Amino acid sequence: MLIGSATISFIILLFLIIRVKLQPILALLISAIIMGLGAGMSFTQIIATIEKGVGSTLQGMALLIGIGSMFGAILEISGGAEQIATTLLNKFGDKKAPWALGITGLVVGIPIFFDAGLIILLPLAFSVAKKTQKSVLLYAIPLLAGLAVGHAFLPPTPGPVIIASLLGVELSYILVVGLLLGSISMIVAGPIFGTWIGSRIFIEVPDSHEQFTDKKESTNAKRPPFSLVITVILIPLLLILLNTVAKVTPAMAGVRGVFEFLGTPFVALLIATVIAMVLLGTRYGFNREELEKVMTKSLEPTGLILLVTAGGGVLRWMIQDSGLGDMIGAGVAQSQLPIIVVAFLLAGLVRVFLGSATVAMTLSAGLVAAIPEVATLSQWQLAAIVAAIAGGSTILSHVNDSGFWLVKSLLKIDEKTTLKSWTMMETLVGFTGFIGALIFFIIVS
Repeated sequence: MLIGSATISFIILLFLIIRVKLQPILALLISAIIMGLGAGMSFTQIIATIEKGVGSTLQGMALLIGIGSMFGAILEISGGAEQIATTLLNKFGDKKAPWALGITGLVVGIPIFFDAGLIILLPLAFSVAKKTQKSVLLYAIPLLAGLAVGHAFLPPTPGPVIIASLLGVELSYILVVGLLLGSISMIVAGPIFGTWIGSRIFIEVPDSHEQFTDKKESTNAKRPPFSLVITVILIPLLLILLNTVAKVTPAMAGVRGVFEFLGTPFVALLIATVIAMVLLGTRYGFNREELEKVMTKSLEPTGLILLVTAGGGVLRWMIQDSGLGDMIGAGVAQSQLPIIVVAFLLAGLVRVFLGSATVAMTLSAGLVAAIPEVATLSQWQLAAIVAAIAGGSTILSHVNDSGFWLVKSLLKIDEKTTLKSWTMMETLVGFTGFIGALIFFIIVS
């Protein structure tokens, strides 16, 4: 009954999302209810599990994603993201511009959503390509790789926050592992692959480049200095890391409570957001009303993210409460595959079928969290599994992924070229991150 109900519910989930085009949150709830009924759960048990799934999943996460969105919006409107890019480009020079753009994408991808970061920074890649008369791919691919890594591997972006919540991992561990593995993934898929593909496929700067660039430059004439932007971005990350350091350092026992409070992720982000409002907002010409409008608008996409996350949490608890989690755990044990490999494969399968990286992270993390073995793993092992899920949810972006069409339209390239460049870049990010996560998992085990 468990296997049958799970199989039917997942088939219905795929059908509702792929064919019916139903919103993922509705599809997730319907499939979870079908799974519970098929497993013989009572109506009361199903309702209780749904309520528990929503509550436990969104506890602490709603504030984190919401405040993170406002933080990123301030960085965006202030011109801070562009300042990071232009400073690094000037420092590295034209010959090493792919490295500068890759690092820029990685840094900017931490506080800013992927789509916004791409639209803000892509004109800079166009400018360098026009100046050097080389293929746009040479500069766009490293930028895309950096943004993809920041979006998938590093909190406070929603993806890793969602996985961390479902698996019960402290964000400080994810930050350390994500920075290590994400940097390697960015280098492989960005400057290295970008140089290779850029030398084989020549793509001209789009005709719309001039008008787009002029508009961006005119609206961001007064930008905050590079050092200030980097400092503001690092504030929440350092506070979160200091919290973990204080927990394991005897000399910091007296201030452990203070750092535990300041290093709580949503408190750290709240502090950084207030500082950003002053140092990057009002100090650079934005009044309180303008900031309020910008920050309110930044919350619009978070509703869908939180609902999908809640749906994934419902499915995760339905799997566990129905007893299916124990069966999955037994199946994993019999297959002799490490749990980290299972996590990557699950995320990759959902990514290929459904396209959405967020849905892939949510579903696969929910399935993995229901496996009993997870409760025996250390924080470092769980952080490696988070990276593996992030890698699986990144690979093989194709025609069912909105990112595929966004990149195609902005670069003015055809589907075949997008598959050769964007899809290959995403796959390299995912597989490199997974291989690094697997090695790290083995070491800490």
